[in-house]
Amino acid sequence: MSKWNKEIFIKTVKDNCIGHTSNVIVDIVNFSESTADNLSWGKGENCGTMTYKCKSEDYGLVPLFNVTTNGKIKFHINYLREKVLAREIIRDYQLKLETNFMMDFDAELYPTDLSHKIEDLFNIKTELDRFQDTISGISARLRQ
Repeated sequence: MSKWNKEIFIKTVKDNCIGHTSNVIVDIVNFSESTADNLSWGKGENCGTMTYKCKSEDYGLVPLFNVTTNGKIKFHINYLREKVLAREIIRDYQLKLETNFMMDFDAELYPTDLSHKIEDLFNIKTELDRFQDTISGISARLRQ
């Protein structure tokens, strides 16, 4: 049984994170609730997680990212590299993340999925909008 749900998650985020970070996380949670095929809430005691999953006929439920109540986000790009055979989808996700966040997500330079501070990645609203567009686009491609 999950310890976390939307209400507890958001309350904890607002208690733990600075205003800007909590606003970004609330926007991500609301976006995820309306677009994800499945949201999974963590079971951890000290830190909550919300994982956005897309349902693909070829690959089942595929996690694209997760956010935590301590203000971090993890992009599951390496998990996708292992599970999804359609390389063009992975490349598209990688390029959009690199463009949006000015980071390198190459398999050699980014061999494991890492958590990143939301306050370091999302400084302006357009970064959040582009991220949401990226997730919507990748989800649509995985569902095909």
